[in-house]
Amino acid sequence: MRLCFLVEERYRHDGMPREVIRQLSAWGHQVDVVRPGTSLLRMSDAVRAGSHDAWVLKTVSGGPGLTLLEAASAVGLTTVNDARAIRGVRDKALAAAIGRSRGLPLPPTYAAARPEALEEIPEAEFPLVVKPADGSSGRAVRLVPTPDRLRALRAELAVEGMLIAQPYVPNSGIDLKVYCVDGELHATERSSPLGPDGGARGRRVRLSAEVAAIAAEVGAVYGLDLYGVDVLLGPDGPVVVDVNDFPSFKEVPDAPARVGRAVLELARRGGARSGTALVGALTEPVLAPEPLPAVATGRI
Repeated sequence: MRLCFLVEERYRHDGMPREVIRQLSAWGHQVDVVRPGTSLLRMSDAVRAGSHDAWVLKTVSGGPGLTLLEAASAVGLTTVNDARAIRGVRDKALAAAIGRSRGLPLPPTYAAARPEALEEIPEAEFPLVVKPADGSSGRAVRLVPTPDRLRALRAELAVEGMLIAQPYVPNSGIDLKVYCVDGELHATERSSPLGPDGGARGRRVRLSAEVAAIAAEVGAVYGLDLYGVDVLLGPDGPVVVDVNDFPSFKEVPDAPARVGRAVLELARRGGARSGTALVGALTEPVLAPEPLPAVATGRI
């Protein structure tokens, strides 16, 4: 197969997707790498029907790679993930609206183009978690305990563009990250990025059936095949606090080969989601969380 990977400069030296590209090349597939953030693109020629079996995107939020991926999708080429699905989760305000309307356990979400508008949120909703609507990698996530603190942050928040705010979900200080590789579910837990160590450590865990079902439903709701879900175990049950397309998959065993095989399978079937794979992930025995050896990690 011939594949095109769109890789933003931030991820140029990252293990994901570099190791996947290396694995696919070792299997004999041709992989072209385009870095849209630094290249002059002649858009009329950049996307040509029949030139690649699939286009794969690893991009920053708001990066030019998504435009190029959408162009490929518009002329009928296979993209991984689906370009519309990526757009649906990159905008955190849009993702919250989609998820809540489809019954996913997301917290109530406020959105504002200017930070002073967030000051209209009722005091009873505090403390709040405030972050950019196009944020990623835990960037600029703030725990805001009171309305006074929110007002004090007005100038700092003004540079972040569109903002979202969600009532803080009481939890143990541990985030659960669930990775989905075309229907295969893998999970890690790590300390919260709002905690003192900023989520710097993680370990693999086994999934409960409840969280596995939620993670699978996230893929179905947003139309994603390769994604990560951040889950908090709150007092009323699991809560989805973030969804990421094509994350690092750092703690997934043999991740380059697993992700590489998933990319090839998606290319073969034209990018359509595999309902069978998701069903299989949920019908296999799923044990309660069980810690495995600790590994160093960073928040996606």
